Amino acid sequence: MKVDVLYEAGYFEALLGLSLSYEQPLEKMVTVAAKLAHKDCGHNKFLESIAVWLDITAARYWWQQFDTYRVGVSKQSGSTMHTVLHRALTQDDFEQPIAQQILVRLNELISGKYFELVKNELPEGFLQRRIVCTNYKVLRHIITQRESHRLKEWHTFCDAVRAQIEYPGFLPRPISLETPQGGLQRESSQRIEVRYPIHSE
Repeated sequence: MKVDVLYEAGYFEALLGLSLSYEQPLEKMVTVAAKLAHKDCGHNKFLESIAVWLDITAARYWWQQFDTYRVGVSKQSGSTMHTVLHRALTQDDFEQPIAQQILVRLNELISGKYFELVKNELPEGFLQRRIVCTNYKVLRHIITQRESHRLKEWHTFCDAVRAQIEYPGFLPRPISLETPQGGLQRESSQRIEVRYPIHSE
């Protein structure tokens, strides 16, 4: 699995909109935004205005779960219908190595241009690449729901987003410390770094 943050936009505009609610100067919204980011139920709706574009290559079984997130998410993907017959497959086309006889079978079908059979027999580990456009509010929701998921790809996704995003302090803090009861808790020492552009007239 590979996750790359391509581009972010809307931070300045999000804080500008936030300043309207408080009728305060824009520079004061940096502190306000840091406090509101972790208050859901509408208090952090300014996060919806900060757009994020992601380049994700992942297995079909992961995309099936990701596709449950539809609100605030748009996706463009490589078309299996248009490309799967263009070349022979290799082990690099799958999240984990597949049985050699299965790979041979798939390439025989590809060579024979049996599109429907190829689609039918493609393993769930087949990698697909998509460009995803979403926002910080959705990323908060996804990380909150999936960070402790048994599927390791979700851990990879959450870690990659946090490592590359411009404002990781707006996202849920990592779950990494065990409580005395054996549960999990979120780290409380994560530094929140936010910036706002300075515009001169």
